[in-house]
Amino acid sequence: MSDANAKDAEAKQLLSVLALEPIETNLFRGTNEDRLGGRLFGGQVLAQALRAATATVDGRRPHSLHGYFMRAGDPERPVLYDVERIRDGSSFTTRRVVAVQAGDAIFNMDASFQIDEPGLSHEIAMPNVPRPDALEDDVTRARREAPNNPQISPWAQRRRPFETRSVFPPDSPRPPRERFWNPVWVRFRMALPDSDRALRYCLLAYASDMGMVSTSSLPHLAEVQRTDLQMASLDHALWFHRDCRIDDWLLIVKRTSTASGARGMNHADFFDLDGRLVASASQEGLMRRVAAS
Repeated sequence: MSDANAKDAEAKQLLSVLALEPIETNLFRGTNEDRLGGRLFGGQVLAQALRAATATVDGRRPHSLHGYFMRAGDPERPVLYDVERIRDGSSFTTRRVVAVQAGDAIFNMDASFQIDEPGLSHEIAMPNVPRPDALEDDVTRARREAPNNPQISPWAQRRRPFETRSVFPPDSPRPPRERFWNPVWVRFRMALPDSDRALRYCLLAYASDMGMVSTSSLPHLAEVQRTDLQMASLDHALWFHRDCRIDDWLLIVKRTSTASGARGMNHADFFDLDGRLVASASQEGLMRRVAAS
């Protein structure tokens, strides 16, 4: 394999995974990424569900989606995506998608699409953080630090379809005031065609679940190790505000607002290099202490 192909291998695999197979009208089948561990990554299912929904919509872009993760997906089984055409209005279109494995629903999602319309515009300012060219690649750092830091997992050392550069290096000490947020630059590893705008939204949906659930553990790192927590996404909401390039750097500003009842609440804002707010997300996740053996 050439250096160029090796560099893009993970990105190419994800694009293949998002090329769903039409089975019947409104029914699609998806393959899975190679995974560490025994469950599917929620971002993959989220992105595939949106891809299935967009395949039933003409000329409208998604502006929001709301989903629930109900069961851990099996990476050894394909996933079926059943799309229900709820409504086709003059301005908005609504789709419902259920992801199924072995006859059981593992995820369901409602997605809304809108025609392109002009309107009033405003946005909050992007935080003043270092630009991506001033930061180190997260995987490079994890591989270098792993021999001396047992808290750096094999997952953190594995290349993914997106480059990531964290403003606060993972597993590094932080002052208390900095433990409620986690700004990270992300970029898809391959250039994308201009002709497939829907693909950019699906890839942004994938990225919106990367590291989101673990954000709620940040305020507690002094009292519990990340490896002593069972964490999983429970529900996920994503809003697309403006068109953007996911194959160029986006700043994801993740933050946690509260945790209780073995659940943590997290939010994220997505800014492009020009400081435009292009998307927002909210997610509640399971955060349960693992019983000592």
